Amino acid sequence: MNTTTDTPIRPRGGLLRQRDFRLLWAGETTSRFGSNITGVAMPLVAVVSLDASTFWVSALAAAAWLPWLLIGLPAGAWVDRLPRRPLMLACNLGSLVLLASVPAAAWLDVLTMAQLMVVALLTGLANVFFSIAYRVYLPSVVHREALAEANAKLQGSESAAQLAGLGGGGMLAGLFGAVNGLLVDAATFLVSTLCLLGIRSTEPRPEAPATPRPLRQEVRDGLRYTMSDPYLRVLTAYGTVTNLLLTGYQALLTVFLVRDLGVGASAVGWLLAGASVGGLLGAVVAGALSRRFGSARGMLLCKFATAPFGLLIPLAEPGWRVVLLALGGAVLALGVVSANVIQGTFRQQYCPPHLLGRITASMSVANFGAIPIGSLLGGLLGSTLGVRPALWLLTGGLAVSSVLLLAGPLRGRRDLPTEPAVQEAEVFVSGTPPRTKRGAAVGGRPTAVDQESGGRSG
Repeated sequence: MNTTTDTPIRPRGGLLRQRDFRLLWAGETTSRFGSNITGVAMPLVAVVSLDASTFWVSALAAAAWLPWLLIGLPAGAWVDRLPRRPLMLACNLGSLVLLASVPAAAWLDVLTMAQLMVVALLTGLANVFFSIAYRVYLPSVVHREALAEANAKLQGSESAAQLAGLGGGGMLAGLFGAVNGLLVDAATFLVSTLCLLGIRSTEPRPEAPATPRPLRQEVRDGLRYTMSDPYLRVLTAYGTVTNLLLTGYQALLTVFLVRDLGVGASAVGWLLAGASVGGLLGAVVAGALSRRFGSARGMLLCKFATAPFGLLIPLAEPGWRVVLLALGGAVLALGVVSANVIQGTFRQQYCPPHLLGRITASMSVANFGAIPIGSLLGGLLGSTLGVRPALWLLTGGLAVSSVLLLAGPLRGRRDLPTEPAVQEAEVFVSGTPPRTKRGAAVGGRPTAVDQESGGRSG
């Protein structure tokens, strides 16, 4: 995957001994911590400082995810064309300035809801480019064989940052005001920028096509490859459905905790953050599950064994049984994060490098595009059926959603393939669909799927 002479070497003792990965890890973890603070502080600014209505607070949350639907697909094509580190640096600096503008406007007494909406939309736009570029950039920093360890550490620190950020965001807002809490997030983007500048690994230049091709055609290539590949197709469909259900029930949790369970406002953030403890554990066990059961079976185990625990959430009652909500959320997070580690490593190893940005964008648009829809679905169900019945319906859907993973080739494999069919990838980019089924011989040579599954057809 790396073609330069500066291919990173996997050090003895793990990736924490590799300077470039430490910098990338530290910068990303710090930035995630700040983003979770903003996730608490931004709505509080709208409610406390601007007295915004429920509609505008919901619109503010949706604005951060809207760029995935508007520009996610072409963003993947642009990431495949551009050097990733300079792009990530530009996203960080832009987000820093945007977030710092909010407390500056508040101090000058000129802050408006319109400015908050613009800041949420533009920082969401920067996040689209950064998120795609970050996943494509990682294989330039760590050795191919270390991607699983790298993804586990990054997912683990993301869960830790969520735990600290959600809890810390409420505390900072209480001590210094919600507006000033956004300064902490702005500062984390500065730390992330300095860490990126300190990385010494040489990034391979993006492959340029022999003849320039329209952006629309490049976007189409990523979509076609994602939807035609049996592994990527089923993972995308599953991720979209589960994100719809996850965000649907999460949209109801605050109302459920405060109105149905009588939990005080100060404890809500900590109970919601408790799910991140499961995410930390999921990042730790992902590698062991892959080694013990195989990457494909390990991912299926993560999903099938943990999804039913979501049914503990609507069983929560006032008093000690409120812990059932935190326990159910923690086990769900364990399954989500451990499977994300396995899936992220699979995608980075399996996808053709020149298509990785577009494939990542195609999957992310479907997955993240379900988030605002899921929030609206949760609100609609909660309003019409009641909060607890809606939680039963949504968590029940999660409990059985893992069956979708059996619709593809995962059910017949121990391990996920680590390389695509090279000939098939080249045919797709050329614009002519392959004539053979995946898993059959292409050009007289068995595909990677055929070699690893004993001839099973995709």
